[in-house]
Amino acid sequence: TAAVASPTPPTAPTRAARQARRPIVIDFESTPAARLPTMALRLFGIPNCDTVKKARVWLDGKGIAYAFHDYKKAGADAGKLKSWCAAKGWETILNRAGTTFKKLPEDEREGVTEKKAIALMVAQPSMIKRPLLDVGGKLIVGFKPETYEAALG
Repeated sequence: TAAVASPTPPTAPTRAARQARRPIVIDFESTPAARLPTMALRLFGIPNCDTVKKARVWLDGKGIAYAFHDYKKAGADAGKLKSWCAAKGWETILNRAGTTFKKLPEDEREGVTEKKAIALMVAQPSMIKRPLLDVGGKLIVGFKPETYEAALG
């Protein structure tokens, strides 16, 4: 009679395999520039923002490494805001729908120019549309899974 081979039971993933699936999060504020990867994604936002949370869950779920810039801790850089406004338009970068903007006195909400918008966003980073994802110099404003999928595959 022929011996019947018993199926081998599935093995649990090794520690190395589990670690390989974990996303890498880089803290740009405390990591020396020489140790930063050359093509890293940077996600800008506020940790308790629901849309930022969705973006982070999506990136983590795909195992995509990114650095998170927390506006509440690290603030907003005027130079970076100027370049974003030049690339996408200040009307796109300024979050007029948020409560922080809506709570401004009416005279401050009217007649907004790019210069005034940048000053408002530097003073109160909660007014920056979020999340903002910098993909090697290409900026994605907001979070839509299909947009992230198209950009990051």
